[in-house]
Amino acid sequence: MVKGKVYKFGDDVNTDVIIPARYLNDPSLENMARHCMEDIDPEFPKVDHTGDIMVGGWNFGCGSSREHAPVSIKACGVSCVIAASFARIFYRNAINIGFPILECPEAAEAIANGDTVSVDFETGVIKDETTGESFQAAAFPPFIQAIIEAGGLINYRKKA
Repeated sequence: MVKGKVYKFGDDVNTDVIIPARYLNDPSLENMARHCMEDIDPEFPKVDHTGDIMVGGWNFGCGSSREHAPVSIKACGVSCVIAASFARIFYRNAINIGFPILECPEAAEAIANGDTVSVDFETGVIKDETTGESFQAAAFPPFIQAIIEAGGLINYRKKA
């Protein structure tokens, strides 16, 4: 279960906006966090996002297949992303690095920037604490929950 402040973005947020390619010469987590989302919201990387929740529209994470995009979001402290839909490669990369993401078009539409939202990953329930509305996303199957809890696919395999 996580609870945090929402930062909302629109449709077709691509990987080059999430972490601009010009910053990939230094792939450190600190560098990626320092530049995450800066081309779409220059103020975003200036704030401590520990525990915050990112909400996006349709096709979130489209673009190139590099895993730097979900890594940069995770590195800046965001606890999860909720979107109407995700580009498939972004979805897989997020799970591979142990970063939870949930598809829920109704939640993505209704939740507003600045709202406080809680997410129960075991049940898939998303609650907008600001408005009192609840939404149902698909819960992760147990094997994906185990990958996320292990901190990613590599750590999960090391435990096996």
